[in-house]
Amino acid sequence: MMSEVPSSIDPGAVPRVRPPDTVLNGVGIWRGWLDPQAQATLVECLRGLVRAAPLVTPVTPGGRPMSVRMTAAGKFGWVSGPKGYGYATQHPSGVPWPPIPASVMAVWESLSGCPRALECMLLNWYAEGARMGLHQDRDEADLSCPVVSISLGDSALFRVGGTERRGSTASLWLESGDVAVMGGASRLAYHGIDRVRHGSSRLLPGGGRINLTLRVVT
Repeated sequence: MMSEVPSSIDPGAVPRVRPPDTVLNGVGIWRGWLDPQAQATLVECLRGLVRAAPLVTPVTPGGRPMSVRMTAAGKFGWVSGPKGYGYATQHPSGVPWPPIPASVMAVWESLSGCPRALECMLLNWYAEGARMGLHQDRDEADLSCPVVSISLGDSALFRVGGTERRGSTASLWLESGDVAVMGGASRLAYHGIDRVRHGSSRLLPGGGRINLTLRVVT
């Protein structure tokens, strides 16, 4: 059973390194948390991860393919199909998910404000034209733990609303190296990516965006 989301901004007792640079509808944004060298090093690590657990195209329960492609690392990954969405301990091919990179664990430990260990890193790949509709992240058991999001590559227009789908929203552009934290009152906020500014970053040859979302599942 899912726990209640606390009303406080901080989702845990662990202090963060510094306050966010921007707050968008309760979501903290740390601008340029990863410098260019750290971004490039992480991307090389992610290439190995994708070789071990290849990207797949998620499909909605209605049978419609999503525009993003996805893989994961850690104890759990997120899968989709005719029966719905959920977490699984194996890649759809049957192989175990690879371990979460140490540099990603460090981001979680620095900015999550959560005393629990990271269990899952989802990787979303946005090619030209890909987007992500407004949705909630609510399949996790412990909603006192935040969702932490790392942006790599092309700029993306990030939209955040409240806990009602039809509520008002606010948007900003996420740049490569930015980290966003959805916790406390914003943990169940509807959010999505309206569009990606293709070719706006030189991090990834040929353009594109990688989004890493970090979470506790159990």
